[in-house]
Amino acid sequence: MEFNLKEGLSASSEVTVGGNNTASFYGSGSLEVFATPAMIALMENAALKAVQPELPEGFTTVGIEVSVKHIKSTPSGMKVKAEAYLEKVDRKRLFFKVEAYDEGGKIGEGTHIRYIVNSEEFMGKKK
Repeated sequence: MEFNLKEGLSASSEVTVGGNNTASFYGSGSLEVFATPAMIALMENAALKAVQPELPEGFTTVGIEVSVKHIKSTPSGMKVKAEAYLEKVDRKRLFFKVEAYDEGGKIGEGTHIRYIVNSEEFMGKKK
């Protein structure tokens, strides 16, 4: 099946830091700051949102690679926004530039690759 995704698609996701997205909750650290795994998940969600509306019914994307830098901490109570930009389409592989910002500026940046799958077939392989 051919997919007609165009480079330049973008989307964002937002969250407020606290509770289940802190480093102490994830166990990735001991402080009440935005966890790196939570930042990565937010970036992945933005990438998913950028392309999902353009895919045929029954198809979705799965993350297969992430390379990011978490360059600044964000305390509880602050809002974080992740943005994803589709930079390249190689058949079923989708290459994104991802960035995250809090109310004070950029907190993370990197790249993310997603792969287009047929949801039913993909889940059938997992049984």
